Amino acid sequence: MRRAGFVVRARTNDASELRMAVVAPGSIGSSVVRNRIRRRVREAFRSALRAHAEPMGVDLLVTARREAADADFRALEADAAGTLREVGR
Repeated sequence: MRRAGFVVRARTNDASELRMAVVAPGSIGSSVVRNRIRRRVREAFRSALRAHAEPMGVDLLVTARREAADADFRALEADAAGTLREVGR
């Protein structure tokens, strides 16, 4: 699933919990920029998960994009929530 600030790959797992990894490729910028983007995307998913009540047995690989650095945080949260809804189906 491609969103403005990230790309998500999802796969079901045997556990009844959601596992997530957030990565940022080196082409985005320096380590400071990559870490900031990873933190923003991770927190957007955490916020979206608080509102998502049902447990999910899914592994998510979230690849942050350069656009996540300048994106409005509310927009990132909305994209994360939409992604979780789509994966939960």
